[in-house]
Parts: sequence; C-alpha cells; structure tokens
Amino acid sequence: MSSDLSAQLAALQTMTQVQLRAEWLRVHRSAPPPLTADLLARGIAWQLQERVHGGLPPSAVRELARLAKELAGQESINITAGRIKPGTRLVRDWGRTSHHVTVLERGFLYRDRHYRSLSQIARDITGSHMSGPRFFGLTDRPAREQANG
Repeated sequence: MSSDLSAQLAALQTMTQVQLRAEWLRVHRSAPPPLTADLLARGIAWQLQERVHGGLPPSAVRELARLAKELAGQESINITAGRIKPGTRLVRDWGRTSHHVTVLERGFLYRDRHYRSLSQIARDITGSHMSGPRFFGLTDRPAREQANG
C-alpha cells in the first residue's frame, strides 16, 4: 500500500488546478475550497496519508479544538513561547509586507539573520519597542486593550 501512496502523491505534482479540484472532490467527498493548486495538493496528500498512516492523536485533536474555540473569541491565540517547537514558522503582516520567522532550537531566524528574541525582530520590523510574542500573536492582548478592543 505504501508504493501505491507514493504513486498517488507523485501524481498530485503533475495535476492541473482542474484535475486537483476533481481529485479533492473524490478524496474528500466534498466540494474543494477556493485554494491554490499547491494548497489543494497538500490537502489531498494529507487525506491520502491519513488513510494509510492514521490521523492525529486524540490529544492533538483536542488541542486544535481548544485553540479554534479560543481564536473564535479573540484576535490572538494564547500559546506560551516554551511550547513552540523548532521549525515552526510565525507569520505577521505589517506595513504591506508579510514577515516570516522560523523558530530555532535557540532563538529565531528572520531574513537569514539569527535573533535571540522575538522582541528584537518586532523592533526591527516596527522601529519601536514592543513585546515580540504579543506582536506575533502568541499572547493575549492586555486586559485594557480587550476592554476597549
């Protein structure tokens, strides 16, 4: 079954947008969302791999449900910095530019430069001192902002 999965995943890379939308419908049994070809292929690949290898562990499903519920009620998600795993990419749009930061074992990578803290990156992006975790949406807004927000 593994070689069949490999063949299916390889075939996704050669499909057109129209073919991917038809494949999404076949695999997911629902209409495809308005996504780029790359994201459609990734969503199909995920579903195919999940069928062969199994889905997320129940603890991960619960955590995602908790985060979705929390996000529905506010603008940022409360994730403690100690729980962000190396390899995670943080994205923040600021000044008509999308800023991407990669979490490393020790520190962060932003524009091919190593930083010790997110606050240093936030300062470079905005030109002013601010909390890096708050800037990247990793902590709750202060209570006074939530009351006024």
